[in-house]
Amino acid sequence: MLAKSTAAKSKKQVATHDVSLASALPWIGPALVLIALVVIWPVIELVRISFTDISAAGSLLDFNGLTNYRELLANPDIYPVARRTILWVFGIVFFTVILSLPTAQLINQNFPGRKYVRWALIFPWAASVVMTSMIWTWILDAYSGELNLTLTQLGLISEPVDWVNNPGSSFYFLMAVAVFVSIPFTSFVLLAGLQSIPNDIIEAASVDGASNWQIYRQIKFPLLRNALLIATIINLINVFNSFPIIWIMTRGGPGYDTDTTTTLAYKLAFIESNMGQSTALGVFNFIVIMMIVGLYLRVTKATRTEI
Repeated sequence: MLAKSTAAKSKKQVATHDVSLASALPWIGPALVLIALVVIWPVIELVRISFTDISAAGSLLDFNGLTNYRELLANPDIYPVARRTILWVFGIVFFTVILSLPTAQLINQNFPGRKYVRWALIFPWAASVVMTSMIWTWILDAYSGELNLTLTQLGLISEPVDWVNNPGSSFYFLMAVAVFVSIPFTSFVLLAGLQSIPNDIIEAASVDGASNWQIYRQIKFPLLRNALLIATIINLINVFNSFPIIWIMTRGGPGYDTDTTTTLAYKLAFIESNMGQSTALGVFNFIVIMMIVGLYLRVTKATRTEI
């Protein structure tokens, strides 16, 4: 009798699941079709083409196995670019998080004009990255840029410095611009985490004599873990895929001195007409992104489980 009851319940659950899926399909169907056309199909084509011989004009020729991958790994420029990409991603994300933590704490306080400070903070993220990159290019211009004019008036430099095209400094200025663009999003994610902390805990700690620093270090910061992890992983994805800042400000130059794997893939394809190596590098980039996305899904799943 118990077995029959269990089997009946199982059938009912399966039927309910089928009905729910059937009723949801008209709503999620267009999104699934869009994902299939815009994401899945291009990825399949990218992988297929990476095993194909491609002419300089972009025509697909014969299947050539791993030749494109071998040529890419034999390219002497790929290894400095790969190392620079690691520095680019982890350096920007590290400084973004370090600066966003106090920024989120600041805009979480009650002070006159807080609303306007929040508006001003969100502007670099809401504005076009291309526009922001162009503005910074003008600021860093060797002869008419505001940075050189200010440093000259202060007597800190005696002649104009070409910050953007200087191999010793250009990449670090690009990283600074990327941090500037990334801070608003990260700060607001952390702000949401701070505002989700119950006030009762903070008040109880204050009554027990805890200082502001002790409250932040021992209560607020540990409770920010989930928001911090999610913000960090999303930043990893965004920074790794970052293209406009580098391309607008330096085009990866001088030479390949400011290229990452993202801009190098574009250069190989559309400037050097080397579509084979470009598609192989595109596959590597996709694998890295999928690893980060997998980490993001794992973190968000763990977060939901804890909640």
